Amino acid sequence: MAPTDIPLTGAAATEPARTAVVPPTLAEATRVWAKIGLLSFGGPAGQIALMHRELVEERRWIGEQRFLHALNYCMLLPGPEAQQLATYVGWLMHRTPGGLIAGVLFVLPGALVMLGLSLLYVLYRDVPLVDGLFFGVKAAVLAVVVEAVLRIGRRALKNRVMVGIAALAFLGIFVFAIPFPLIVLAAGLAGWAGSKIAPDLFAVGGHGKGNAPDVRGVIDDMFERGELGHAVPSTGRALRVVAVWLPVWLGPVALLALATGSSSVWTSVAAFFSTMAVVTFGGAYAVLAYVAQAAVESFGWLAPGEMIDGLGLAETTPGPLILVLQFVGFLAAFRAPGALDPLLAGCLGALLTTWVTFAPSFLWIFLGGPYMEALRGNRTVSAALGAITAAVVGVVMNLALWFAIHVVFRETMTLAIVGDVGPQLPVLASIDGRAALLAAAALVAMLRFRLGMLPTLAASALAGLLLTSLP
Repeated sequence: MAPTDIPLTGAAATEPARTAVVPPTLAEATRVWAKIGLLSFGGPAGQIALMHRELVEERRWIGEQRFLHALNYCMLLPGPEAQQLATYVGWLMHRTPGGLIAGVLFVLPGALVMLGLSLLYVLYRDVPLVDGLFFGVKAAVLAVVVEAVLRIGRRALKNRVMVGIAALAFLGIFVFAIPFPLIVLAAGLAGWAGSKIAPDLFAVGGHGKGNAPDVRGVIDDMFERGELGHAVPSTGRALRVVAVWLPVWLGPVALLALATGSSSVWTSVAAFFSTMAVVTFGGAYAVLAYVAQAAVESFGWLAPGEMIDGLGLAETTPGPLILVLQFVGFLAAFRAPGALDPLLAGCLGALLTTWVTFAPSFLWIFLGGPYMEALRGNRTVSAALGAITAAVVGVVMNLALWFAIHVVFRETMTLAIVGDVGPQLPVLASIDGRAALLAAAALVAMLRFRLGMLPTLAASALAGLLLTSLP
């Protein structure tokens, strides 16, 4: 149920925004989480923007500052930050069941679509109809990502210091290929130091003097009424969470190793992607190169170039882009099915990969959430996390640029600056005029005419089909 706003007049209008809100039932929240899961296109930037619009602006379930605080924590974690953010908010409102529902529904639609696309890939990968639809959708997703980066940037970069941190992060990862964890560490240290020197400039989310007032929500009111007891940290609770979720995550890995042997494709997939689950800082792009190399050269699961195909499929689906790993797990099991039917083996491989990729996210949230809530008012922690948020904006800008280069241009080159390290630039002569036209049209539709994401995707898919069918 949507909240009812209380209009403010006179002196009250200058106070922080207050709303009369009705806490949603678990069933009502489930419907909203399902909607978010179905509409979560555009990578983490688009997904976070969608959740902000649905949860902060429209329904007032969570306040602006608490939303940004939760987002900052999720950006520190390995794995998909948008899915973890949904889990965090669901857990705050409805405890563990709410977190499970929010986290699962954020992944489930995309996982099902990705499974279907993986089946189509191995059965009909050369069908012109499918190729044309994917061509159009990729151009539209570029527009979705650009629009989302602009929206998130406006909210996170509230002063020149934050803009500077974002710019340095962008240059660090784009030009010098600095690992994302090091960028996070440097930004956190800058925020910590900044909180001692100029604390107003490092307030989380930029909510200092002269900025828009905080938006309050259901969860903020629940906190004031003492209804967030499950968010109070305790050693006993932490031990219970670890005792439950560590076996949930790693139990299948151990059972598969015992049942099929340490060298089977099932054990290899489970162990490899369980490892990826703890090092995937920065999302799918940050780990893509390593996964591609290991899957092609070390394990022989994929042929050269197929990882890019998988990424293209993941870009067209709702849910986290890290679902590209599900595509890898599908092909790995499809090509080494043993006694199983290859399609059945592929589906089981996709399910296994999805399990070990996302199960750790619930552990991180249920274990660390109470401690982050306890630190929510700590100025030093908030400043460090605010700086990290600004740095992540720069990283996401790099991802948007990377995607633009690979959508619009057929070839790229590396401009070596330090040794073999340098930015990846497009070969201008390799521009794909059709992709550039579609991407430009989608950008105009979304940024100028405010056309919704799904209509833009649908129109671009049809336009891509038409363009690829022309001689």
